[in-house]
Amino acid sequence: MECVVEGIIETQHVEALEILLQGLCGVHRDRLRIHELCLKSVPNLGLVASELRLLCDLEQSEPTWTVRHIGGAMKGAGADQISVLVRNMVESKVSKKALRLFYALGYKLDHELLRVGFAFNFHRGAQIRVSVSSVNKMLKLHATDEAVPLTPGIQLVEVTASASSENYTEVAAAVSSFCEYLAPLLHLSKPSNSTGVVPTAAAASASLMSDGGGTTL
Repeated sequence: MECVVEGIIETQHVEALEILLQGLCGVHRDRLRIHELCLKSVPNLGLVASELRLLCDLEQSEPTWTVRHIGGAMKGAGADQISVLVRNMVESKVSKKALRLFYALGYKLDHELLRVGFAFNFHRGAQIRVSVSSVNKMLKLHATDEAVPLTPGIQLVEVTASASSENYTEVAAAVSSFCEYLAPLLHLSKPSNSTGVVPTAAAASASLMSDGGGTTL
């Protein structure tokens, strides 16, 4: 299972967010350059449409591939009372021939994206990952060098943490607690529930940039 929240931030405030995250996480950031391909099944593969995401990490000297299937979100009264989205997720490393395999199985390419930015991986009550990236679309098939921003001036922030059916409440609480530290710069919520940029971002960014993250927010 996976606990996830996301939000958006104006590109002009990303450097301030990085300073804040560096102070909070205490680890070095990882550079992100991920080519993401969304594949969808055709009717003959089953009664229910299936969606897979192939992720190619272009930051590696030898690009590595991962396949990810995101399942349905947890529902019910318990899920409504949690401020993060809890969903099923299966992920596995695959070879560079995976795309050809899924095409042979009958999957079709729905769309592809290029995510460029950085991520922090750290432990704070749970193993948490914060990624900040510009989401870009390809003008030509697989042409990552010609990708252009999908939303110019805006970057996507995602906070995720792995969980199980036994500990998802504790993991969700850890994610929610961490997100409170980022509140002056952006609002993080369940996917599809974005409230846009926050009015305090400019002031918080100016404060962080002036003292390198020493201000307590």
